[in-house]
Formats: sequence, structure tokens, C-alpha cells
Amino acid sequence: MKEKIIHREEKLYKDPKLLTKFIILSAIGIFAFFIPIKVDGKSTIPLEYVISLFINSLPKVATAYAFIIIMIGAFRPFVKGTWKTDKVTIIFSFTKLIGAFFTLYLFSGYAPEAVARDDHGPFLFNSLAIQVGTLIPISAIFITFLMDYGFIDFIGNFLRPIMRAIWKTPGRTAVIAVAAFMGSTAVGVMMTDDLYRERKYTQREAVAVVTGFTTVAISFLIVIANTTDLMEYWGEYVFVSLFVTFALSAITVRIPPISTTPNRYYKDMEGYPEEKLEGNLFMASLNEGLTLCKEAGSVVPRTTKNVLDSFNLVFEVLPNFMSIGLVALIIANYTQVFDYFGYVLYPLTLLLRIPEPLLAAKAAMLGLAEMFLPVMVVTKAPLVTRFIISVMSVAQVIMFSTTIPTIVASEIDVSIKDLVIIWFERTVFCFLITTPIAFLLIK
Repeated sequence: MKEKIIHREEKLYKDPKLLTKFIILSAIGIFAFFIPIKVDGKSTIPLEYVISLFINSLPKVATAYAFIIIMIGAFRPFVKGTWKTDKVTIIFSFTKLIGAFFTLYLFSGYAPEAVARDDHGPFLFNSLAIQVGTLIPISAIFITFLMDYGFIDFIGNFLRPIMRAIWKTPGRTAVIAVAAFMGSTAVGVMMTDDLYRERKYTQREAVAVVTGFTTVAISFLIVIANTTDLMEYWGEYVFVSLFVTFALSAITVRIPPISTTPNRYYKDMEGYPEEKLEGNLFMASLNEGLTLCKEAGSVVPRTTKNVLDSFNLVFEVLPNFMSIGLVALIIANYTQVFDYFGYVLYPLTLLLRIPEPLLAAKAAMLGLAEMFLPVMVVTKAPLVTRFIISVMSVAQVIMFSTTIPTIVASEIDVSIKDLVIIWFERTVFCFLITTPIAFLLIK
């Protein structure tokens, strides 16, 4: 697409009232997502603290809320008559019903072990449904401050040269990557979906972002490191995980299916690509952010609208956590399906001389179902293997328990088949990149 050059005569950064509004709203959003705080001696971020405070203070309310959302989400497509829109919608409409059934089964007290065991139904409901169901609407408040009032456009324009050169995406992708890392995958997908519908991302760019930058939150990395006994290598683990995740994104954006995804805007309408700015890059980028801030209008009605809109995603995602996620866990723990799938990657893990290569291959395949599964099967493996698989759990990004239902629930046009292909590409390249690093770091 031909790059436009923009030159604004109006210097909005000279308007103290507008500049103050931009700074305050941006600061609130930045604080909520990005500023670590200490609570009871533990490091967290304000957004996670607020959500945890709500869930821990009102556990029965949080449980009832998630239960009701799952029920509404499951029956909503049939009440609205949207369940038969297309084949994908039909499939996911029925998986939502299955999710509602499993949830009712779980709460009935009569569920069999496969559903009721702590690391199956209760884990999915408490660690995913409640957490994500609470996270999405609350984070929508702070996403509004960052996205609708200019901060993302300011950062996007400022980082545009780097993001374009390496990842072929708009500069605002950097903010989404950090928001996902500090918040959750759902937050990253939601932000990308909003920007895609606002025609600030093309279809190809949106697919590249949701499959490459909406990684799991740092809180999940802590759980992974504790599970695989890697806290001694915490700094190395976090750095390598981020490096590999974004290195894979730079690779996959250049090969099919992402490279062949149509580079068109939402519903083939005219888009609003980031434009090359004249003059001082920082001041010009600030001016662009202030322009959006000026046009956004009052904070309360815009925030209210975004929070209400966010429930569309909540209704889509939560029931599928309890169906797709639970079925995947049952298959993984009660059948040998993933053992057989592991033979697909076994020649690669054997060639790379990874300790216990068949176990590493199986663990990698489990990542398609749920990001915690790989680390759960390598807890007793050699340290190098644990390190590689722990990095992979983060770098794969795509999984059926969270990412895929969230992406499918969005307006971003990408097939499940393509998502699985991208996941496989990321898995293969992850082994190739991470393995030599692990052998260098682990003595």
C-alpha cells in the first residue's frame, strides 16, 4: 500500500487542557497494565490486583458471575438465531452448549473424575473462566484510555519504523504485545480486534498480531517456572521466552499462511494506515495522539460503550473454555492420542539431541490444546528439556483452550486450519531457536 505523508499545521501539544487530558488518561492506562506494584511482598500489576481482589473478596459472586456468563453465552446464539450463520459459527455454537453442559455437570456434584478432577473442570473454571471473564470487561476501561485517547497512536507512530522493518505490522503492535504480556491473551486479541474493525489494521496485519504478539501474561510465566522448577533461571527464562516469541513472529509473518492473507481492511472498506509524519518524529507522533484524543469526546460514554461491547467477547469465549479446553485435557490424560502426535516432531527433537526427545515432542504437541499441558508432563525431565518446553509454552501463542476460541469470536477473518498451521510453524522454529540457547545457558 502506498504510504501517505501527513503534515498537520495545528500543533495540538500547545493546548494545555488537551495535553493534560492525554497525559492523565494515558498515565492511568499505563499504570493499570504496565507498572509493577508490591502487594503482600509479591509483585503484580494494578489490573491483576483489582481482579484478584474482586475474585478473592467475593468468591461466590465471581463464581455466580462466570456461571451465568457461560449459560448466557451458550444459549445466546440460538436465542438470537445467529447459530447457523456459517459452518464455523454452527460448530462453536454447539461447543458452547457442550461447555454449558460440562459446567452444569461440574456443579451438580455428580461429575465423573475426568470432569471433576482438580486439574480439569475446576482448573478451567477457576483459573480461566472466572479470571478471563472478569479481566475482559475491567480491562476494557483501561484499554479505552490507551486506545481511544491517543496513546496507542502516539506509540505506534513513534515505533513504526522498527515494527514495519522487522514484523511488517503497525507500530501500535508494540503496545498490544506489552498489554497481552502484562494482562492476558484475551486483552491482546480484544485490542487487535478493535483496531481491525476501526480499519487501522489490515486483515494480514491483524492475523500476524493475534498469532504472534498476544502471548500469555507474565503471571502465567511465574506459574510455569514454578511448575518446572526454573525460578533459579527466572531472568534468563523471561528474556529467552520473549526473544523467541517475537523472533518466531518475524519469521511466520514472511511465510504462508500469514504472508498470503489478503492485505485488505475490514469489510473491504477504506483503511486508516499509520502515516509517515514530517518533522520531529516524537513531536509529530504526539500531535497524532492528541488529534485522536481531541476527536474521542467524553470519557464516560465512550468507556461505557467499550465495556458493554467487551461482553460480546466474554459470551463467546467462556463457554468454549469449558468445552474445548476440557475435552483436550481429557484426551491428553486418558488417551494416547497426543503420544501418537508426538511422533510427528520426534525426528526433529532427536536430531537436536534434546534429552528425552519423544517426551519433548509429545509435550510440544500438547501445547495446541492448552499451554499448561506441556510443562505438566516434563516436570521430571532433565533441566534442558524443561527449559525448552517452558519457553515453548509461551512462544507457541496459539491454543484451543484460549487463543483459538478468542480469535474465532473476534471479527478477524482467519480459519482454524490456518491457525493450526501457524502454530505448527511456530513450534518447529521454536525448537530450532530455543534448543541451542538452552544448551548454552544450562550448565
